[in-house]
Amino acid sequence: MKLAPEGRIIIVPLILIILFIYGYSILFSNLNILLLFFSILLLFSINFFRDPYRLLPEGDNYIISPADGKIVAIKKFNDPDLGSSQLISIFLNVFNVHVNRMPIAGSFVKVDYKTGKFLAAFDHNASDENERTEITINSKVGLIKVKQIAGLIARRIICYASEGNSMEIGGRLGFIRFGSRTDLIIPDHIDVDVKLGQKVIGNKTIIGTYE
Repeated sequence: MKLAPEGRIIIVPLILIILFIYGYSILFSNLNILLLFFSILLLFSINFFRDPYRLLPEGDNYIISPADGKIVAIKKFNDPDLGSSQLISIFLNVFNVHVNRMPIAGSFVKVDYKTGKFLAAFDHNASDENERTEITINSKVGLIKVKQIAGLIARRIICYASEGNSMEIGGRLGFIRFGSRTDLIIPDHIDVDVKLGQKVIGNKTIIGTYE
């Protein structure tokens, strides 16, 4: 299993700090408690920034989960760009893989970064009030949206989408550092195949299917 490149800015300094503390402990005085603390922090970071390789399911008439996590909301509403739509919200805790993936092949119509609050990601108000990046994608089922939403701890949203470019299904769409939320907005005619409370896996769990 490889590590996500987004984690280098945290993992590399932690390794250097641990090496320094280890060397200092040998030459001068025992700093085992400090060494243990930073070692645990390093192990947590390695686990958080894992980036597993995953094969897509067979077939081509589905929309795949853009993130690992738990389904915390499924609702129908009227989106200003898509019209009659369905919202599927995925909450990512600190132990989930935090890579965001392309749910369907398409081109990026709009990438809109919005500043906001840092409510807990499981709070349903987070979708509209938190700092977030809203990505509008033109696909063969029409327009869809992916929202990368910062949480109480997450303060860094990384997005690789850019207007005018395209990406295949399963591509690395971005990364959110620490607890967060990913919302998927799809047209109303898509058959949703997940349930509230279900755990989903990015690039593996089918969110919905279409004819």
